[in-house]
Amino acid sequence: MSRRDLAAWVAEAVALQEQDAQAAGAVGYIGRIFVQTTLPHTARPETEYERSNGRLHLSLLARKRVGLPYGVYPRLVLSWLTTEAVRTKNRELVLGDSLAAWLRQLGLPRTGGSRGTIHRLHDQMRRLFTCMISVEEERDGGWVEAGMRVASRSMLWWDPKSPEAQGLWESTVTLSPDFYACVTDRPPPIDLRALQALKGSPLRLDLYCWLTWRMSTLPGPRTVPWDALALQFGGDYAQPRQFKAAALKHLPYVLAVYPEAKVEATNRGLLLRPSPPHVPPRAARLLPASI
Repeated sequence: MSRRDLAAWVAEAVALQEQDAQAAGAVGYIGRIFVQTTLPHTARPETEYERSNGRLHLSLLARKRVGLPYGVYPRLVLSWLTTEAVRTKNRELVLGDSLAAWLRQLGLPRTGGSRGTIHRLHDQMRRLFTCMISVEEERDGGWVEAGMRVASRSMLWWDPKSPEAQGLWESTVTLSPDFYACVTDRPPPIDLRALQALKGSPLRLDLYCWLTWRMSTLPGPRTVPWDALALQFGGDYAQPRQFKAAALKHLPYVLAVYPEAKVEATNRGLLLRPSPPHVPPRAARLLPASI
């Protein structure tokens, strides 16, 4: 990280510390399964994907003509869906009356073209909503598995060519019952402002969400090996040392906005010491009526 970048991230960290997430109306949530195991970081040619964390396994199966979701956009969408599901206690979620309004909710600028936010968000939402998700957990010699889709029904009435135009009907997503149950079962609270600060990299988002969840469950100091971390995070690294290099590159950004996290990189892995989660449990219980 250059001195200029470091100065910018220190300023971002100071801004976040001036007001806590609950006071700022920025308390959000993410499903535990997407913290313990994560989505792909980059585009993949295959239609199957799997990540493991100990006895927990996440598998995605995509339609060949659509492809697997990857990168920052599906992570932002999943956080919004989970936060709204927790807030409203409803499976049917209203996305907004225009594409521009939806982009603003996700904190994304409105840009066109094949590499613009409009096309990329539309593409990643289609990938996310059409893939099949399998969550498997090994238990005492047996196993439990749940297969699901994010949404049982999606109704998107936006016109990408006219993002400010309001549709005749509201665009909605109805979460599938299994997905709704999965993401609303003890979801880790997160600071939505931190997501916005870290959205330049999917690995930064993954590290942030994982750290604030892990700190809430950490009974004492623990070193998590690099090879174990490489198995659970969504990057396609041939060797654990390649993941280590990527994690060390992005970790300073995460710690700049989450300075309370006591994390030390060692040759074996990341040494975690008990630290307060980024959003205290009390603030999570006080989730405001609108965010």
